Amino acid sequence: MVTLSEFNSTAGERLRTDLLTCCDVPEWADAVLADRPYADIDGVLARADELAAGLSGADVDRALAAHPRIGERVTGTGTGSAWSRQEQAGVGQDVAIAAQLLDGNRAYEKRFGRVFLICATGLSAEQILTNLHERLANDDAAEAAVVAGELRKIAVLRLRKVFEQ
Repeated sequence: MVTLSEFNSTAGERLRTDLLTCCDVPEWADAVLADRPYADIDGVLARADELAAGLSGADVDRALAAHPRIGERVTGTGTGSAWSRQEQAGVGQDVAIAAQLLDGNRAYEKRFGRVFLICATGLSAEQILTNLHERLANDDAAEAAVVAGELRKIAVLRLRKVFEQ
């Protein structure tokens, strides 16, 4: 856990790792740090969201590489792995749904050339699967905008965890 005072005063390199776990885009992390000090945590979150809105397609692709496929068992002991397990808690262990998610992920990756990303916190496996199927009908530009929006949600959600752990 980091307090706002610590966030504002800690050397950037020490916080950069946490920020990159929220969103693996170095320029985004550096910009969040460069705008310190913040008056409150909501200010940090708002600025992080604003900066994430400006991510390029290449930035989004880079950040996606740090995310596991939805529905796959997340291994690893790092913070990012732990957060992914928490975020995907609603996926559950239903074998039929897991198989459908696997098939859906394959279809999505074939269609769009990247992993399916959704801010899964609070969503059931059925809701995620429905969203995946709906998004398969998007054109490339519409889907790129949805993915960028989902990435923003995840980045801000994870940054909030930096302060709440």
